[in-house]
Parts: sequence; C-alpha cells; structure tokens
Amino acid sequence: MRLTASRLARACLPGLLTGLALPALAADPDPADWPAVLAEARGQTVYWNAWGGAAATNDFIRWAAGQVGDRYGVTVEHVKLADTADAVSRVLAEKTAGKDTGGAVDLVWINGANFAAMKEAGLLFGPWAGDLPNWRFVDTVGKPAVTADFTVPTDGFEAPWAMAQVVFYHDTARLGDPPRTMPALLDWARAHPGRFTYPQPPDFLGTTFLKQALYELAPDPSVLQTPADEAGYDAVTAPLWAFLDDLTPHLWRQGRAYPQSGPQQLQLMADGEIDLAISFSPGEASTAIANGQLPDTVRTFVLEGGTIGNASFVAIPYNASARAGAMVLANFLLSPEAQAHAQDPDILGYGTVLAMDKLAPDDRARFEALDLGIATLSPAELGPALPEPHPSWATRIEADWTARYGTAR
Repeated sequence: MRLTASRLARACLPGLLTGLALPALAADPDPADWPAVLAEARGQTVYWNAWGGAAATNDFIRWAAGQVGDRYGVTVEHVKLADTADAVSRVLAEKTAGKDTGGAVDLVWINGANFAAMKEAGLLFGPWAGDLPNWRFVDTVGKPAVTADFTVPTDGFEAPWAMAQVVFYHDTARLGDPPRTMPALLDWARAHPGRFTYPQPPDFLGTTFLKQALYELAPDPSVLQTPADEAGYDAVTAPLWAFLDDLTPHLWRQGRAYPQSGPQQLQLMADGEIDLAISFSPGEASTAIANGQLPDTVRTFVLEGGTIGNASFVAIPYNASARAGAMVLANFLLSPEAQAHAQDPDILGYGTVLAMDKLAPDDRARFEALDLGIATLSPAELGPALPEPHPSWATRIEADWTARYGTAR
C-alpha cells in the first residue's frame, strides 16, 4: 500500500502503535563509543532510502557511497523513492508483522509529517544523532531547524545533512522584474496567463508553495506553529483558498494539469513554457545553469515577507539491519568535506548545516573557496528563514487542495 505523508500520519497516529522509539538493546551500537561503531559497521550494507527524482541528488549519493565504502568498508545502496512515505510504510508494515530485527530500511531521508508519524509510532532507533563525532560542527544556535523538524523536536532521532529555503527563480530574458508578494503574483498571472505553475500536491514542493502562500495570507501566521485543529483552521485558511480560486485559471494549462515534481517544473522553465518557478534549494538555479539545464539569464529571488526554511534529515528505523553502518554514513554527511561538496553549485547547491566558526581553518577554506553560482543569493540577500508550520497544516491543506483542485475538471 502506498501512503502519502498525510495518509501515513492517519495510519500511524490513531493508536496502532504508540510511544517513542524503543529503548536501545545491549547489542545496539553506541555512537558514544565511535571506534566500536566503526568496527561493527565494516562489512555492512546500508540501504539508504532516499528520494531519487533528480540526477544531481543521485550523483551526490553515489559519491557519498563511494567515500564511505573506501574509507570505512561500508557498502551503501541507494533505494530510490518517489515518495518518502513509501519507505516509512514499509517499516510500519514490518512492525505490524512483528519483524523487529533485520528490517529492509537502514537509513531514510525524512522530515516533516513522516518524521512526526514515525517518532510517535515508535518506528525510530535512537537517540543517536547528538553523539556523532561530527555533531560538534552543527550550527544548533544559528539554525534552529536542525533540532526541530516542522516544530517537532528531533531529540536525537534524526541527523540533519542539508539546509533549504524557499526561493523563486525566473528567466530575466523573459521576466525582468518578478512579483515579490502573493498578491503581486496573482496580478502578474492574470496579465500573463499560463506562465506560472507549481508541482501538484502532495508533492513536497507543491505543498510548500501552499504553505508559503498561507504564511503571507493568513491573518495571524504565528498560529501555524501550533496544530491546525487548535488554531481555527477554516478561518486561517480561507484567504488561501480565495487566492487559489483566483490564481488557478491563470496557471499553466489553466490549472487542469500540474508538473508532478520539481524537476518536471524545471523542465517547463527550460522549455520556455513558464517564466517563474519555486524551489526549496537556493542553489538549484545555479546548479541547473552549470549543468546546462537552464540558460545563464536565470536568476533567483525571495518574497518580501521572507520564505520558509528547513533542514533535510536522515533517520534510522528501529529495526534497521545495519544501524552502525547507517550512523557512519550519517556522520560522513555531517563532515565538512561532504557539506562543502553538497554546497558546490556544480554538485547540489544545498546549504550547509554547519557553523563556520566551529570549523578548523582548512575546513572553513573549503566553503570560502566555493563560487556559489551566478544565480545564487548571498546569505544577506536570502534573509532569515520562516519556520516550517506544524506538520498537521501540511496534512490538512494537502487533502483540501486535492478535493478542490486536484481532480480532473
């Protein structure tokens, strides 16, 4: 059974499974004894379940796998996912079947509603992240998203490996002065019908567009930090639905079809079918330019009121077969070498989770030497990130969006 994040949350949370992750057994690897973890990890195969929808991401995972294999004797197999909830539902099925050891998923790229559901349902191993050797480099003060996943405390049950923040990108050859507020976007779409779209929810990026619009349009956006059912959901979201009712007829294909993912949206931009696109990677446009996917006239901007930011995490299921190997991989992803490699726009263009003032001079130099790319905003231009809403907002607005706009018309 395939579960979206919202369906997974409904499946896990009513009481099928309860409590936090299971207490560690005596034989469980202890990251505080790192030499023992390294010894146990050697020879293990880690099945890393991670989104496989972008070539650049797949190439980075292949590089990381090679590094971990050469240095630590850990084999990494990338299990490519279209939806993170597919991996989570597999762990849930194993739990229901009583398969508490020897699980098929060793590490999963996860955040948001999927993490909240797994944490509450007792599907996670840990805590472990705070004891990784490279955790000492993580910017827990300047980047609070690394310890709170969509308002849910991580409590050491997942480790961050990349920072993201919503940006929009446009081709200056066709659109010189892009709209920088949601009302301005609506006015621009009316004047330029068919030239904007967003991925179809529940695609993560499509849902992010809805949340970004809700942030700007809600009467009091601070309520988004509390569960949706405690905040007067209908009143808070009414301006969002009014905005989308007006916007939808002016979208690409009049809102009768949507790209199914961020890469498909990027291809529409490359093909000249749209002039404006949303991304959760500030370096995506520069990476696409470097890869020849977009022309060098593309530039990135943020909205006037700020944009949503979060961290990407990896977590270890409670019944993972290669927990030591999974921790070795997670620790490598936190290394200055891997973080700088991921931030390179020729590779991924992802933001780092590390604090520069915690790094040795040679490691800081890795980041200082990076040319972030012609279309990448500086940290000052990017501005502070808005915190992700509580995961219940995504669950509810995805369902409501599908009911309102997601069926064939």
